[in-house]
Amino acid sequence: MPSLAFMLRRPRAAAAALLLAAALPMATARPHALPGPAALDAEVARAMAATGARGLAVAIVDDGRVVQVRAYGERNARGEPLRTDTVMYAASLTKTVFAYTVLQLVDAGTIELDRPLAGYFDRPLPDYPADRKYGPYADLAGDERWRRLTARHLLTHSGGFANFAFLEPDRRLRIHFEPGTRYSYSGEGLILLQFALERGLGLDLGREMDERVFAPLGMRDTAMLWQPRFAANLADGWTRDGAAVAHDERSRVRAAGSMDTSIADMARFAAALVRGDGLSARARKDMARAQLPIASASQFPVLQPDLPAAQRRPDLAAGLGVVSFRGPQGAGFMKGGHDDNTGNTLVCIERRRRCVVLLSNDVRAEPAFAHLVAFALGDTGAPYRWEYGSMAFWEPAR
Repeated sequence: MPSLAFMLRRPRAAAAALLLAAALPMATARPHALPGPAALDAEVARAMAATGARGLAVAIVDDGRVVQVRAYGERNARGEPLRTDTVMYAASLTKTVFAYTVLQLVDAGTIELDRPLAGYFDRPLPDYPADRKYGPYADLAGDERWRRLTARHLLTHSGGFANFAFLEPDRRLRIHFEPGTRYSYSGEGLILLQFALERGLGLDLGREMDERVFAPLGMRDTAMLWQPRFAANLADGWTRDGAAVAHDERSRVRAAGSMDTSIADMARFAAALVRGDGLSARARKDMARAQLPIASASQFPVLQPDLPAAQRRPDLAAGLGVVSFRGPQGAGFMKGGHDDNTGNTLVCIERRRRCVVLLSNDVRAEPAFAHLVAFALGDTGAPYRWEYGSMAFWEPAR
């Protein structure tokens, strides 16, 4: 630190020295020490006891390598143990794996991120007959904005749709704003992109994900459709009021969330993703970078008004299938997954290629996620207040 006399004599040099001193802690600070197995076991036990969660699985990635995979508690109401290879519901973590698959198809020249999807269809989108696997596209007749929708719009949740058409008051599909202009979470948009791949390009999404992702990464316990072999080691779930719920055997490939997986398999995926395996350098950068600012107060409810500029988190943005943010450790990205009896989260920090994955078959674990991510990786800046809105987070007593 420069002396007072030096600062008085040479103010410009002193200012430069002060700036350098301020920067040094960021540049030379030690990385967060990752917890060892015993410390992780103890902290997860505290979190589960405090939240009442019956099952939770954790994976940690460091420098692009899986360094810990742990499972705790029970996989069903019979008390059978949750294991690292137990098949669990991925929920909306499916969307990130889907985006990774789409970017492989972009690298292969099969689809373009910014080409309107209308160019892949052999008829206008509203002319396709109703199909329970996809959306009610006839509802878009008379709204020509569907012609401008692109893969980038749908992967950044900026297509203008509600989360799903069946959640609209009249259960009809509609575009609420000009595509590409703002973020609003939509599984419906991902289903439309799946429709473009399957009906427009003749692909089988389940097969593409098997061949491009699951098989190459050794994800043996992961599939987009229910597999009878999963039944021997399957996680059921628990709701917020503690009711046990049987695992849903999904019979349709759904890009928005039909994937079953295990914590061991999701650890393999997270490590590959943070390393950039399977993608060109450009595609990997595109996936995690800030593509579109997020101006909403929280992830849900969808289609809420944007906050005034002064109230927004300026580092928060949509990536492709992930949410991009910047925090004390630099650039990162995350994705959550949730239903009535499932809570999942994936957080990665680009510096030192670190990730943590949490899968829970008990939605009551979610209030502990922000703390457990920080316990594993340190302060990442992951936007959990935005992700979960008004949820009361668990913090251990000091």
